[in-house]
Amino acid sequence: MQTVGTPLLWGIFSVIVITMIIIDLKLKSTGRTGSMGVKQAAIWSLIWVCVSLAFATGLWFYLRHLSGSALASAQTLNFLTGYLLEKALAVDNVFVWLMLFSAFAIPPALQQRVLIYGVLGAIVLRTIMIFAGSWLVNEFSWILYIFGAFLVITGIKMFMSKSDHDNPEDGRLLQGIKKRLRVTEQLEGEKFFVVRQGIRYATPLLLALIMVELSDVIFAVDSIPAIFAVTTDPFIVLTSNLFAILGLRAMYFLLAGVAEKFSLLQYGLAVILTFIGVKMLLIDVWHIPTTISLSVIAVILISTLAINHWLNIRKKI
Repeated sequence: MQTVGTPLLWGIFSVIVITMIIIDLKLKSTGRTGSMGVKQAAIWSLIWVCVSLAFATGLWFYLRHLSGSALASAQTLNFLTGYLLEKALAVDNVFVWLMLFSAFAIPPALQQRVLIYGVLGAIVLRTIMIFAGSWLVNEFSWILYIFGAFLVITGIKMFMSKSDHDNPEDGRLLQGIKKRLRVTEQLEGEKFFVVRQGIRYATPLLLALIMVELSDVIFAVDSIPAIFAVTTDPFIVLTSNLFAILGLRAMYFLLAGVAEKFSLLQYGLAVILTFIGVKMLLIDVWHIPTTISLSVIAVILISTLAINHWLNIRKKI
């Protein structure tokens, strides 16, 4: 696999990710409910973005020194495009988590525990899927067409559906999990399992964690093929993806109180996925420059949020 990732770059990236994970795990909540407060969440969300931009800047200087400005600019732009794309799709994932916690009646103080394991699981899962995807693209280049068709179909289905998120309590998957596990009726604090009369029971908190992890699998199936439309370099794909999902815990608590104000985000993401899918299908006919892809994604997101804001104001009049 061709990649700009040198041993030094992989080492620096690994140190940054491990450091960010440790910091995120040690963050103390300042909210009244025992969860992260909005102000704290906003500050840390900004910090995570700044760290990602700092990495992009360092990447540009390193690649410019190694291979020249042209390659450095191209790969850094790929990183930023992939980061923006994955960050946008991660927001929709956050809204699913909100719905899951509401359905399972998980209080804010306990949501943090689930989110910690959820983000760690997402990092491991996406790393495996990205390397597997890179190998598939390297061995079978025609699979990009399958990825493209899948994204177009997914985007159209997302745009046409009234709601992209069903109630998890009604899902067959959850019902199947409940049949295979003994589950307590009530939460047992932060415990995922309890033992009663020598019998081990799962708690609703474990069910919430399982559903959070499964939701990330579903979103990864959409987002990982999408980023391969930007670049097939495994280093750029992995770094942009992981930087986008690190700090999701802070983003969750930042968006928790305003989720209803982003009701149109689903449609904006649907258009983005369809655009990325079309780009993949046209890869041998017309190569859409990364600058255009980044601009299109940014314009769609900004337009969606602006229209959503305008409609919210109209509702108050």
